[in-house]
Amino acid sequence: MFAVIKTGGKQYRVAQDDVIVIEKLPAEAGSTVTFEDVLMVGTGADVKVGAPVVAGAKVTGELVAQQKGEKVKVFKKRRRSTYRRKRGHRQNESVVKITAIVA
Repeated sequence: MFAVIKTGGKQYRVAQDDVIVIEKLPAEAGSTVTFEDVLMVGTGADVKVGAPVVAGAKVTGELVAQQKGEKVKVFKKRRRSTYRRKRGHRQNESVVKITAIVA
């Protein structure tokens, strides 16, 4: 069974025991999180598509860790004017293991 959930402005296709990396959630490591915005759920040809969400469906998972993502380098330059700016950014992320999908 799989589901398509929406969190952090993005959509993820998940199945049971999947480990996904999403935007940071306001919870501690080891706690249980529930995703109510389930856009699609089903198995094979038996698929329910929501309009916009499937009523009564939810996906639960365990928050494994809070971490920082890879560094993104931002470099600005204008030619012939000795203008150079270099900055870096690391996004906060949450690692979630999907434990159950309820249709």
